[in-house]
Amino acid sequence: MTFIEIFLIGIALSMDAFSVSICKGLTTKKFSWRMAVKCGLWFGGFQALMPIIGYYLGISFQALIESVDHWIAFGLLFLIGANMIREAIWGKDEEKDNGSLDFKTMLLLAIATSIDALAVGISFACLQVNIWWPAIVIGLTTFGFGVLGVKIGNVFGSRYEKGASIAGGIILILIGLKILLEHLGVISF
Repeated sequence: MTFIEIFLIGIALSMDAFSVSICKGLTTKKFSWRMAVKCGLWFGGFQALMPIIGYYLGISFQALIESVDHWIAFGLLFLIGANMIREAIWGKDEEKDNGSLDFKTMLLLAIATSIDALAVGISFACLQVNIWWPAIVIGLTTFGFGVLGVKIGNVFGSRYEKGASIAGGIILILIGLKILLEHLGVISF
């Protein structure tokens, strides 16, 4: 898997955290770098941790799923991407609009926005990708989008939230399709 593919996955996975960070920015009257970095650390940290957990879960089941691993990777990425698009078009949980930065709220939001990264980690195990580099890239990408989201939310409001989630979903679906088509020999990169 190339750096560009990993980076695009990182961008796609960070869109939920980006959306929540925009909501956090909307709740503040004055922008605070401390708040922005705190959101970035929560979301980026969990987005880095969850693929690692998913990877080791996937490795433990690798012998059972090796013959269909490309279908699993495609299916997981497709479902995650489609869900991101569905949520962007038809609505998200009300919980994401909570402006609180307390431990419990941030922990729940960080877990909720990184569940899809767990599934991507399982996909990486199926593809036998070394997990450490992707986890770092995904975590740093999400950190950046978390900080940026708070700033954008504070300045521009929720104007870009829907488009960002749709773009993230499309990217994940296309990467999943590429994995499947490469394995089937239809394309090669």
